[in-house]
Amino acid sequence: MLPKPSPAPDAPIYLVYNAHSGKGQAGDALSAVEQACRAAGRALHSFPVSRDKSPQDQARAAVADARRTGGIVVAAGGDGTINAVAQAVLGSGCAFGVLPQGTFNYFGRNHGIPTETQEAVDVLFSQSPQPVQVGLVNQRVFLVNASMGLYATLLEEREHYKSRYGRSRWMALYAALATLTRRHREWNLRLSSRGQETEVKTLSLFVGNNALQFQHVGVEEGEAVEQGELAGVLIRPRGILSQLGLVLNGFLRQLGRDDDVQTLSFRSMVVEPSRRGGRVGVKVAADGEIERMQMPLTFAVSPEPLWLIKPVSAA
Repeated sequence: MLPKPSPAPDAPIYLVYNAHSGKGQAGDALSAVEQACRAAGRALHSFPVSRDKSPQDQARAAVADARRTGGIVVAAGGDGTINAVAQAVLGSGCAFGVLPQGTFNYFGRNHGIPTETQEAVDVLFSQSPQPVQVGLVNQRVFLVNASMGLYATLLEEREHYKSRYGRSRWMALYAALATLTRRHREWNLRLSSRGQETEVKTLSLFVGNNALQFQHVGVEEGEAVEQGELAGVLIRPRGILSQLGLVLNGFLRQLGRDDDVQTLSFRSMVVEPSRRGGRVGVKVAADGEIERMQMPLTFAVSPEPLWLIKPVSAA
């Protein structure tokens, strides 16, 4: 493990921000960080995300500069923007800061970072880096969750609805209901973990790295995340009405009590088709960002943590 970064009191800030996250609060975040940097005598370097400059490109540029100066890399945006910056920061030796601006903000809230911009800036300038667990799927970072099958489809179609009709929790619920009124592919998978193989038939495999999200839907296996593991959820094939019942159980925080929901925990797990042979491509959602990957998929806890600036008492 790399040593804990110890930024100097005047360490420069390298801010990667997405003006389109949440309710467009990036301007407020930039202004608040500028004021805080002036008061603390710190330099601020901005890396705005745009059509021509992706979060990944801007994050890599920010990390390259921060490594040379002992600076702090900060992500302002939703889970997708935060994920892109975390991917670049992981293993770099840089301290990482977050100004949450998305719809759900599971990562920031799980680690005690306020959703109000000025309060989050206060945390950034007053707290020190703490190690935070990171999940990997085929070496792709996820901070909140990664999934394949039905849940990945839900996320992909949710983004389509939000881009057309606006971003809100109610729109996310409406998109989920619209998606679940159709039948979806069943996956026959072989899961290898802890020296054992298990074959399952499932509509979806969801792997989480965020105890708060599991708590909100009523899955007790999420406690494993606080003990250095990842938690998985499998949904057995079911009819359309039963699929809609999943949403209701999740809304009532009772998903873990559903008879067709199977949970498990692990530090590393390999997922492949039950019938070996040929290359199988699958859409994987990592913190809401869809990417096509080739199976087998390897889900694992990263050997390196993120060094997140957060309140010491937070999870």
